[in-house]
This record gives sequence, structure tokens and C-alpha cells, in this order.
Amino acid sequence: MTGLLVRKFENKDAAATAQIFFDAIHIGAKDHYTEKQRRAWAPQVPETSKWLELLNSQISYVAEQEGKLVGFMTLMDDGCVDLTFVTPERIGQGISKVLYDSIIMKASKAGMKRLHVEASHMARKFFERQGWSVINPQTVERAGVSLENFLMQKEL
Repeated sequence: MTGLLVRKFENKDAAATAQIFFDAIHIGAKDHYTEKQRRAWAPQVPETSKWLELLNSQISYVAEQEGKLVGFMTLMDDGCVDLTFVTPERIGQGISKVLYDSIIMKASKAGMKRLHVEASHMARKFFERQGWSVINPQTVERAGVSLENFLMQKEL
């Protein structure tokens, strides 16, 4: 992908990644989740200090193109790929794959043997293309609203 830079998350990236998260849910996932479900999942753009705390507590990578953040992915110490989001206008352009490759390299270097994720309907397709297996569908509740996702795993 031309001009795409993947790098570690920095505090200055907080507002842009929070907006990508919100937009990916409200615009990118509109064909997979109802408006009510998307509002429950992300009622507003995450507040900066809490968002910083979350992303700094994980191994977090961002993708930048032409000086603009276009996606991010995070990995927890227990092998959970927690957040995988790309700006809606760039979905399907290979950004997730480049971020994913960085996460896999980091997980391998850390000696992780198995990764897991609770993937949305959209993310499920991506992870299946990377060789992940669905363990089971599950229902999670956000603000009293049920959302379906998929517990998936991959052996490294």
C-alpha cells in the first residue's frame, strides 16, 4: 500500500483514533448492526483521557497515510486483539492487513502461542481470511442492547 506508515501509537493520536473508532462503528458497520446497536456500542466519541489510558495499556499500532491516521489495532498482554478499526472510506484497502502483520510480529516476538478476538460481523470476515477459527458466536450487552460477535482464535 503506497505511502502507508505503521507505527506505535502515541498520545497525540488519541483524538484521531477515537474518531476512527466512532466512525467505523456508526458508518462502517451500518450494514451489520442496527442504529440502536451502534449507539449502544459507541454512544459518542470516546473521552480522550479514558481512551489514552486504554490504548496505552495495550500494544497499539496506528496506520498513517499522507499525514492522516487511517486505522489502528491493539493487542493485550493476554493475546487478545482488542481493537481493530479502519476509517470507513478506507475499509477494504489493505490497511487492516498491514496493521495485523505488525501485531502478529509483535505477538510472535513476545512468545505468544495463541491469539483470540471477539470479532464483529465485519472483523470476522477479515480474521477468517487470516486463518482464524470461530470458536463460537456470542451475545454481548452494551447499555441494555444485545450485539452479536464471534469469539475467534489463532495458533501462532
